[in-house]
Amino acid sequence: MATELINKMAVIGVGLIGGSLALALKRAGVVRHISGWDTDPENLQLAEALQVVDTAATSAADAVCSADVVVLAVPVGSMAAAAQAVLPYMRSGSVLSDTGSVKQCVVEQVEPLARQAGVHFVAAHPISGTEHSGAAAAFAELFSGKRCIVTYGAATDTAALELVSALWRAAGSEVVCMDTLKHDRILAAISHLPHMIAYALVNSVSAYDQYDENILDYSAGGFRDFTRIASSDPVMWRDIALANKGALLEMIEQFEGFLAELKQDIHRGDGGRLYEFFRRSKNSRDALLHKEAKER
Repeated sequence: MATELINKMAVIGVGLIGGSLALALKRAGVVRHISGWDTDPENLQLAEALQVVDTAATSAADAVCSADVVVLAVPVGSMAAAAQAVLPYMRSGSVLSDTGSVKQCVVEQVEPLARQAGVHFVAAHPISGTEHSGAAAAFAELFSGKRCIVTYGAATDTAALELVSALWRAAGSEVVCMDTLKHDRILAAISHLPHMIAYALVNSVSAYDQYDENILDYSAGGFRDFTRIASSDPVMWRDIALANKGALLEMIEQFEGFLAELKQDIHRGDGGRLYEFFRRSKNSRDALLHKEAKER
């Protein structure tokens, strides 16, 4: 049986990520009681009915009362406001964490507020998810075998860092620690850019006007698989794009350079350069799959 780590945890935002974390920790037996709160009352009641959380709190303040750990699983743009809503009601010495996909701006906004309230803040980001949202989309296995990045800085409390790391390990994640700037640059490349491309591709194809019909009706497995993530929550991705603006623009410019190279090779009819372009990409992708297969 797992060793209980904390008595009570509160999850603010019981959607896919917050709800899945609650389910994973309940299954692992490391948290005695999990309370939840959400801005959507229907989603909150559903989370309680599905036993995603043990208690659906009447307010954010009620949810965090006497909690050892509070997790903010809300869009990045709402993170500071959520922290301001709960910190006055958290007990001194407790731990506040988050699940946001951008870290530097969140830490800059939330850490001073937490320090002033006598609360330890540890920023975290589970690299896992689906295109679905809400409590009904949550499942305990979401983080199994996936990585969770926990960031740190000079002000990060060591004991709080280890507690948050232990909770994510209990949820099934491999925990990796790094600074916030490195996190944001890496995620701009491996997550944020692909989402921007998927959204842009769907808009581009749906706007194609050479025929008096929606050509998306002809899309098959390749297009649907590639653009699956364009079904993700627009609010969340609006906030991520704005919060990680610098690193994301850097990656978009790099992508534009490679797309321009490909366009030029097609325009010139240069089969040799096209083959080399596709070969390099295939080798990189195959190497990634080979590494993942070895790690399983």
